[in-house]
Amino acid sequence: MTAPAAPVRLGVRKTYKLFIGGKFPRSESGRTYLVNGDNVALASRKDARDAVVAARAAQPKWAGATAYNRGQVLYRIAEMLESRRDEFAAQGVPVAEVEAAVDRWVWYAGWADKIAQVHGGANPVAGPFFNISAPEPTGVVAVVAPASFLGLVSVIAPAIVTGNTVVVLAAGPQAAVTLAEVIATSDVPGGVVNILTGNAAETAPWLASHDDVNAIDLAGVTDLELATELERAAAGNLKRVLRPGDPENDFTADPGLKPMVALLETKTVWHPKGF
Repeated sequence: MTAPAAPVRLGVRKTYKLFIGGKFPRSESGRTYLVNGDNVALASRKDARDAVVAARAAQPKWAGATAYNRGQVLYRIAEMLESRRDEFAAQGVPVAEVEAAVDRWVWYAGWADKIAQVHGGANPVAGPFFNISAPEPTGVVAVVAPASFLGLVSVIAPAIVTGNTVVVLAAGPQAAVTLAEVIATSDVPGGVVNILTGNAAETAPWLASHDDVNAIDLAGVTDLELATELERAAAGNLKRVLRPGDPENDFTADPGLKPMVALLETKTVWHPKGF
């Protein structure tokens, strides 16, 4: 008697969804597009607005967390990313780049409780006063991310380690959404990082002109005409703009403090000395 044939199993195809407020919704428009055979959500203007609402709601509590706690959370992202590096490699991200991204999260985690000491401090003044400068986060930051995975990490990490929240327009959707899955399991509060996939030229102008977005990072913009359009839109509400860098930007280099400092506001306080 012959054994019954094994049932044919159908594989479960993955749809790469958006990441908004700690959840993975489809685009409200229902639109998708294909990337290397994978179905990816195509973000709309409404999705961008929803992401800003989530980022704004999360920002006060994230900024109010201790720097030590934010460092712990970033280190947890590094741990989870390390455990899933084979998954990123299967998506075509070079192993060396994944490892560099893990190291970048660890590097920024170490700066969480140090940047205020380096970029702030007591100022010498002539008078019976204390004069103290302290950095504070800018707020909600929109990011047009570079295409590389290390570039993606290199624009998210410095923004959130200093207490900002982000809305990211991702260029490499599969790796970006998989990173969102890592972030969702790394104690990052919902809304601190929001990731939209699709056409940046469609959604970026709405973020650039949005009154509740405090800064926009154009690191991944390669079209100079689009960059100019976004700068003009941002000027309408005095939004801070981080202009596009060199298209051949080497994200493997030491980033230094500039990416963190660029998204900080320095507040100075005077206080009389007691006698």
